[in-house]
Amino acid sequence: MKHTVTEVVLKNGARGLLVHVPDASVMTFDINFRAGEYLVDPKKWEVAHLMEHVLLGANELIPRARDFQAELEKNGAYSNATTGVYDITYEAECADFEWDRVLGLMLVAITKPLFLEEEFKAEFGNVQEEMVARANNHFRRLSLEMRRDLGLIVRTDTERLELMSNVSVEDVREHYSSTHHTQNLRFVIAGDLNAERSATIETIFENIELPQAGERFALPQEQPKALKKPVYAHNDAVENLYFYIDTFMMRRMTDQETDALNLLNTILTETLYSKILGTARERGLVYGMSSGLSYTRDASNWWFGAQVSDKNAPALFKIVVDELTKVMRSEIAESEIEAAKQYALGRFQRSAQTVGGTANGYTGRYFFDGVIEDYDRIPERINAIEKQEIIKITRELFDEKIWGFGVLGDCGDTFAAELRSQLAPLWAYEQK
Repeated sequence: MKHTVTEVVLKNGARGLLVHVPDASVMTFDINFRAGEYLVDPKKWEVAHLMEHVLLGANELIPRARDFQAELEKNGAYSNATTGVYDITYEAECADFEWDRVLGLMLVAITKPLFLEEEFKAEFGNVQEEMVARANNHFRRLSLEMRRDLGLIVRTDTERLELMSNVSVEDVREHYSSTHHTQNLRFVIAGDLNAERSATIETIFENIELPQAGERFALPQEQPKALKKPVYAHNDAVENLYFYIDTFMMRRMTDQETDALNLLNTILTETLYSKILGTARERGLVYGMSSGLSYTRDASNWWFGAQVSDKNAPALFKIVVDELTKVMRSEIAESEIEAAKQYALGRFQRSAQTVGGTANGYTGRYFFDGVIEDYDRIPERINAIEKQEIIKITRELFDEKIWGFGVLGDCGDTFAAELRSQLAPLWAYEQK
């Protein structure tokens, strides 16, 4: 969608982006605090998550959670909150005609929570149910177990359930007090933000009733380590095996390198005619496969994942090894790169058809490291990707030899080790 972006830096230390989408019929709010799980006592891991659940509830204006939600949503507005290792983000979307009412209610919840004991107990049960449900997600379970063994900051859902009893409502109040201050606040608001509305929003956040002392907490240092054997998560109720392949480099990739690797993901796994997924489907080996990038403060991660039958896994892994080896050998056609660029350009156009989709194009980087994406330059960046950049960043990711492989299923440790051995030559490849 056509839009403009303005950053506002407030005297109280808060800052945010105003994304003006002319004539938009909805408005979205994303309000972020660096208040995630890495900031809590590891024995009380669920403090941040429980706080997020209770906060959008009883407050000084409406002292009952159900009544607050009924008031906020009465005209069809949506609200939610998410907790991660690094951040807590509160979000809402509403019709344009009631943006000021909904924003006001969200900010009352954020600045004037009551943290009632009875609501804490109710949400404690709800979070337990959420954790049990999450534990049934096989990809999630495997990912968490792998990230734990790789040395990243994480707890599995089973571990989190065991630790929940250590958390009290007083812990929730203390975590709120230590993290919810203006210096730690970031926001992205998107919609029809004319000059008058933008000025009003700026004034609202300048005068938000939160303490001004404090800081925007630094992201934690995480040092991924190579795994010497597979992570094997046994589950005899699963017929297929679920797997992840992770490789790391101990620095953050540049935007140019990220663009190059994202384009390679398109070539390898994103379409039914891609080099890995397309070939595997043509041979009847796998239904779907994904790959992607993630980051910590100091490292970059490239991953592949899928579920596949035990009998088809070796053949699928051969395709993975063959195609990645071809890339490192520079065996990638310019025509494939150009086709991937066309696909990426179309996907980019489709990604921002809504106000929320447009806002999402900014929230990730802005909340993570304060970078404001230059949305208008993305097509130019895609078109600028060159073959040698793709080859170079691929080789570098494997050169550091920080990698791990994990399997969930009933295939056994021996078979998991055989699959890992099949992949291992990728990290032993030497440019001739």
